[in-house]
Amino acid sequence: MYRQAPRLLIRALDGGRGGRLIGRAFSTDVPAASVEDSAFVEAWKKVAPNLEPPKTPLSFMRPRPPTPSSIPSKLTVNFVLPYQSEISNKEVDMVIVPATTGQMGVLPGHVATIAELKPGVLSVHDGNEVTKYVVSSGFAFIHANSIADIVAVEAVPVDRIDPSLVQKGLADFTQKLSSATTDLEKAEAQIGVDVHSALNAALSG
Repeated sequence: MYRQAPRLLIRALDGGRGGRLIGRAFSTDVPAASVEDSAFVEAWKKVAPNLEPPKTPLSFMRPRPPTPSSIPSKLTVNFVLPYQSEISNKEVDMVIVPATTGQMGVLPGHVATIAELKPGVLSVHDGNEVTKYVVSSGFAFIHANSIADIVAVEAVPVDRIDPSLVQKGLADFTQKLSSATTDLEKAEAQIGVDVHSALNAALSG
C-alpha cells in the first residue's frame, strides 16, 4: 500500500489537471492565519488512515505580512548565518549586497528578487549609520513586501578584520595560484584570492 503513496498523493494534488501540480504560493502570499494543506491530509488519510499525517513545510512557515498598497518608508532586514542571527527584523533605509551580477542596492518597494552573493561587502544603511560586513557567499531573498532575507555562509564586521593578516593571506594565495598544477589546487587558490581580495577592498573602501 505504501508503495502507491506517491502516486496517490500526486493524483490528489493534481486534481485532474493532467499531471500539472498546483503551484505553491510565494512566502509573501502565505495567508495571515495558519492553514492546513487539506489536499495532502486527504490523500494521506486514504493511504494511511490509522496514522497522523506528517507536518508539511507549510505548517512551519511564519506568515508574512501582506504586500502593502503603498511603498513603506523602511526596509525590514533579516541577516542570518548558519550559527547565529546578525540582524533580525530591523527596519533600515537600504542594504547593498555583493551579488554575482554586481553590487545591488535594495530599497523599500524593491521588486521580488533572489540574488546569489559573491565574496564582498554587505552594507546596511540606517540614517547616517552604515554597518559593513564582509561575506563569503550566500543568497539574498528580496520579497515584494519590502522584507529582505539575507543568508551568508560566513560574515565578519569590517571593523574586526586585521589588515596585516589580509595582506599576508592575499600574498599566500596568489603564490599558491601561480604554482598550482591541478584543477583542484587552482580552484582552491582562486577562492582564497577572491575572498582576500574582497577583504582588502572592504578595508580600502
